[in-house]
Amino acid sequence: MRNKISLLLALTLAASAPRQAAAAERVAVGASFSHIFEQGADGQWQGLGVDVLRALATRAGDTIHFKLYPWPRAQAMVERAQADILVGPYKSPERLQRFDFIDLPFYRDRMIFYARRDDNIAWRGDLAALKGRRLVAVRGWHYGAQFDQARAQLDVSEVPMLENGLQMLSLGRVDLLATNQRNTTRLVDNLHLNDTLTALCPDIAQLDGYMAFPRDARYSAVRARYNVLFGEMVRSGELARLGARNGVLVPDGGARPVACGQPERGRGMR
Repeated sequence: MRNKISLLLALTLAASAPRQAAAAERVAVGASFSHIFEQGADGQWQGLGVDVLRALATRAGDTIHFKLYPWPRAQAMVERAQADILVGPYKSPERLQRFDFIDLPFYRDRMIFYARRDDNIAWRGDLAALKGRRLVAVRGWHYGAQFDQARAQLDVSEVPMLENGLQMLSLGRVDLLATNQRNTTRLVDNLHLNDTLTALCPDIAQLDGYMAFPRDARYSAVRARYNVLFGEMVRSGELARLGARNGVLVPDGGARPVACGQPERGRGMR
């Protein structure tokens, strides 16, 4: 009888204990994001998102694998639970319906316009004033609520890759490219377009990037576990240190915006 009571007690305690996700192999997907999620020519993965996920997976007892896809496909894979983690999405009302985001962001981006240096465009932050201008944006990117609201009144074409947009802009096929500073700075250097193109102030928006999981009940436990572990990483200052090491702007507790045209904290420290 005593053994039966002990067994029943053990089963009761096990049933009432918080459920945790079992250790597993996780697949994180995303597009190639400068300083965030990249694979070098030598096959090595690098970037803030890679460093953060490796640390989280180690603490969760998981094994993590990284894969690159075009951004719309990477989003679709996580939405359909064909991959576990989407690296780097900004939040939007539409995406909140598709993904289960970690509570805290791990980086911040400045969304800006690029223009040709010989085209004196008066950009003062009023999107309505750009009616009649030819704009290009990257397919699948989110540019903030104001841009979304104004988009129907603007002449916006889309390109599959940022490089396509830069080339169109340099050739005069469009007047403005909507992009983010982090991805674009290095690419402009690599394409030798610094003498042709320039970034404009003020910013279109400043958006935070997150890790996101599928909105599937099977992922609720692992999402909760990673959420707790990432919160500890933020509070300990580890995220700030990783951001500085990778040259990425990390949101601080006060969520203060960065002044347009000013150097970002951590930039160039890679």
